[in-house]
Amino acid sequence: MEGNNLKSAVEALIFASEKPATIEQIKKVLNIQDSSGLRRVIDELKSEYETQGRGLRIIEIAGGFQMVASTDFAPFLKKLFKYRLNDKLSKPALESLAIIAYKQPLTKSEIESLRNVNVDGVMKSLVDKNLIRICGRKKVPGRPFVFGTTRQFLEHFGLKSLDDLPKMDDFSALAAEAEAKAGIEEIAEDNSEVKNDPGEDAQKN
Repeated sequence: MEGNNLKSAVEALIFASEKPATIEQIKKVLNIQDSSGLRRVIDELKSEYETQGRGLRIIEIAGGFQMVASTDFAPFLKKLFKYRLNDKLSKPALESLAIIAYKQPLTKSEIESLRNVNVDGVMKSLVDKNLIRICGRKKVPGRPFVFGTTRQFLEHFGLKSLDDLPKMDDFSALAAEAEAKAGIEEIAEDNSEVKNDPGEDAQKN
């Protein structure tokens, strides 16, 4: 597979993938070995979407690539989802998540000492949302669990890695952007369902 056929195939895989598609995943699906060549194809696609002023963009997050709506149109997307209920993170959850993100790994008691409140409910919520996970035990008496962020955390906030974390003061703004992005991804999912409607294909045939 070469040229435009390869570019189209890569574009289709990134669009259809529920999670950020990695270089290795795309190579395996397309049965190709050239990682650098594949990266060039993705960069060309990213450039084309940007220079042509398209409504979609390809971004690199959590070690993979994902197709999202352009942030240029965020005001319209917010209007579209104005009346849709979102499972947003509460302020206490955001505060605890910020502490974990910047100081991980750390125990629940260490988080509580920094926030001066009980965090049992918040920790359960963050674990249930797959934003944090148990990543070991601290080598102290009692061997308490220590917590860290997950790959889902990177995806949720649109980060390539933890090195891309903003300053702690900017974390709330990042969370707001992530909620807007969640709405954008829901649009993409809805569009995907329409495109994959077997009834529509049957009518075409």
